[in-house]
Amino acid sequence: MKRHDPALTTRLDVARLPAELIAQAAQLPTATLHEAGKKIGALPSAIKPVAPQFKFAGSALTVHSPPGDNLWLHRALELAQPCDVMVVYANGAYEHGYWGEIMTTMAQVRGLAGLVIDGCVRDGALLGEFGFPVFARGLCIQGTGKDFGAIGWINYPVTLGQVVVHAGDLVVGDSDGVVVIPQAQAAEVVAASLKREADEAAILQRLRRGESTMTVYGWN
Repeated sequence: MKRHDPALTTRLDVARLPAELIAQAAQLPTATLHEAGKKIGALPSAIKPVAPQFKFAGSALTVHSPPGDNLWLHRALELAQPCDVMVVYANGAYEHGYWGEIMTTMAQVRGLAGLVIDGCVRDGALLGEFGFPVFARGLCIQGTGKDFGAIGWINYPVTLGQVVVHAGDLVVGDSDGVVVIPQAQAAEVVAASLKREADEAAILQRLRRGESTMTVYGWN
């Protein structure tokens, strides 16, 4: 079997987001970021937190994995930096457990912020106990392979649903889902989100005083 050299399809020159911006984004709801960004970046609703308390924010570390194979996820873990969020496209092969206890342990030691995979994972109960945020389509015990001849890509664009994710993009997840904001727009969208949160707080005060949504939003 001819082995593929992973260096040929791996990018290392990826700019990460500032830690201060990530910290701000982590305090914001995904729905607010999506709306403030003019309705961009919502990943498929099938991708959900494995445990309801999971939430994260960080810079995208993208992985395009061969179907039913998790070797490229292991390779990406070796390259991961603190506050990275691994975002995995597995060629539409959902029914495999690409991630579990072993990889979660390494990810926590490396300081990853979370995992988003358009596929399944396993060891669900343990993942909840570990507290490492994992967002996936579900749980599946079906094993994966390690094909050293198969070609994958690390830090190249991946498409999840209708959203193209580039390495270094802002990725935020909470109980509502996952949103991706292009790196170039991240600071602007976070600022707009903070303003939107303040505006909504004022609206809630008016509603508690008895006004209607029709009046507050000027729809009458």
